[in-house]
Amino acid sequence: MPVTHKVTPITTPILEGCNGDVLSVENLHFHYPDGHEALRGVSIKLCEGDKVALVGPNGAGKSTLMLHLNGILNGEGEMSIAGMRIEPNNLPVIRAMVGLVFQSPDDQLFSPTVFEDVAFGPLHMGLPEDEVHARVDEALEMVRMSKFRERLSHHLSVGEKKRIAIATVLSMRPQILVLDEPSAGLDPRARRSLINLLRDLPITMLVSSHDLLMVRELFPRMVIMDEGKIVADGPTAELMEDEALLEAHGLEKP
Repeated sequence: MPVTHKVTPITTPILEGCNGDVLSVENLHFHYPDGHEALRGVSIKLCEGDKVALVGPNGAGKSTLMLHLNGILNGEGEMSIAGMRIEPNNLPVIRAMVGLVFQSPDDQLFSPTVFEDVAFGPLHMGLPEDEVHARVDEALEMVRMSKFRERLSHHLSVGEKKRIAIATVLSMRPQILVLDEPSAGLDPRARRSLINLLRDLPITMLVSSHDLLMVRELFPRMVIMDEGKIVADGPTAELMEDEALLEAHGLEKP
């Protein structure tokens, strides 16, 4: 069984008086059809502007938690985005509010051109053509890929594809950006470029990653999961110095 450490939650001005105004998850439980209990009473809150890293060993429940945030999975517990409950009747709106970016961009890019990939979400929101074009331009500018709008998505590098995958959700102007292992598979130059991009994006962010060097550099708050539970939630700088905590949950101090 994992060792649970009592860690004082992060207390920065952004959290003062905040009750999870962007994301609130309370006592979430989830079993897969084979009976495996993947989430065991998970609770987490994010406030506007938070950039939070979600770390832990494989099988800890990180991806399962993230798939609940836009209703791909549906466990038992209370979940809301910007005050709206995550439930079947609200899913079309929730999925625009939660920008979920998968680890592999090939799971997200399926249209012939970059423009069509980034326009897909706004088009399915029923927005007028002028608004769709404006949102595509805005999203590509945010990920510094404006010159790629007419390129073929499958001809891009992995790093470029990851940027376009992020743009596909930014075009829907989400309340929160949720990324699964964004730096996986990137060479050093592409990784550094992605880190700089994520630092500059003005959006609430929850990012699952094994890249603890990136976590230490980029995310003020770190949440550690193990065996379906949150075992620590606090300032990244403090948790990174607790080698016993990291070792107990399959992590290494960077």
